[in-house]
Amino acid sequence: MRNTFILILVALLTACVGGNTPPQSWAERLQQEGAPVPDSLVFRHARLIHVEQCEGYRVVYIDNPWKPGKLLHTYVLVPSEAPLPSSLPGGTLIRTPLQRSIVFTSVHCALLEQLKAEQQVAGVADLKYIKVPFVQEGVSSGIIADCGDGMSPVIEKIIDTGADGILLSPFENSGGYGRLEDIGTPLIECAEYMEHSPLARAEWVRFYGMLYGCEAQAERFFEEVETNYTAMKQKAAQAATCPSVLVDKMAGSVWYVPGGHSTIGQMLADAHADYPWADDEHKGSLQLSFETVFERAGQCALWLLRYDAPGPITLSQLLSEQDGYRMVRPVKEGQVYGCNVTTSMFYEETPFRPDLLLQDFLTILHPDIPNQPPLRYYHKVE
Repeated sequence: MRNTFILILVALLTACVGGNTPPQSWAERLQQEGAPVPDSLVFRHARLIHVEQCEGYRVVYIDNPWKPGKLLHTYVLVPSEAPLPSSLPGGTLIRTPLQRSIVFTSVHCALLEQLKAEQQVAGVADLKYIKVPFVQEGVSSGIIADCGDGMSPVIEKIIDTGADGILLSPFENSGGYGRLEDIGTPLIECAEYMEHSPLARAEWVRFYGMLYGCEAQAERFFEEVETNYTAMKQKAAQAATCPSVLVDKMAGSVWYVPGGHSTIGQMLADAHADYPWADDEHKGSLQLSFETVFERAGQCALWLLRYDAPGPITLSQLLSEQDGYRMVRPVKEGQVYGCNVTTSMFYEETPFRPDLLLQDFLTILHPDIPNQPPLRYYHKVE
């Protein structure tokens, strides 16, 4: 027994200081080594990310959300002020904290502002989609580089910034990142949007805290989100009613309905709502016809929809898009609530602050709960 214990301990320690081939997945790593890795950072909700604390560095494993049992990426984080260890495991080396990062997504720009790491952003892609003030002001003043379209960025501009990391979102069957893979700058794949729950996605803030040298701030940030979200979920579970909810609206000839396992679908469940597609297992949206949605959800008590417009939508404007909306019960009873994603920070804030969106759902669904704050994203359609 003693010899077996020693062998396991040696295997665990050597895994952190040597070897060039990372395991296929985190689960495979544990199977290979026979025991949990000591000094691992425990994620309470996230399932796709796992972090080992080794002597002088960390190893971050990100599981492939589209290929169970496979790794999407392995990162080795080494503090920039420390010398490189003589032997490191396989993976992409990142010197932390990042000082000259390129960020491809609006949501991560907004998060870095929350973490007070704005000065560590040297460039962005898809500027036209980024409403975050410090980015727009930084590009205007020349402090932040506009690196062009996210699908075909200007590589020369990225090189000129002296970037030490590029944050971007991976996609299934994307075919890789083209020339970005050839310039030697670490590509940091932000896969949190594929997590299984709102809190799991939000918990990735702890990883970004490691990257940007603001771990304490990130821990406080997530603890606040987790505490708020959990308290609201418990409060909703005690509500006397469970109102039925119709979500979103037609886009052309298609009504995109959130799947039951999507972020919106799960948050409606946490808000104690009766969602017609709650039993659906899709993480994304369902593409349905008006007739299909109306047949299943036309008699819901409430309608929560998102829209993109320069100003608040009115009921007459909504009906001009689709006359069939007149038959929807919430339209007849004046129970339609809209979220303008153009004028609000819905997409920028809610991925890492699901508690803010859950609060809106509670305020709308359970007005009998006392002392609720004003709506932040949704407002009653006049």
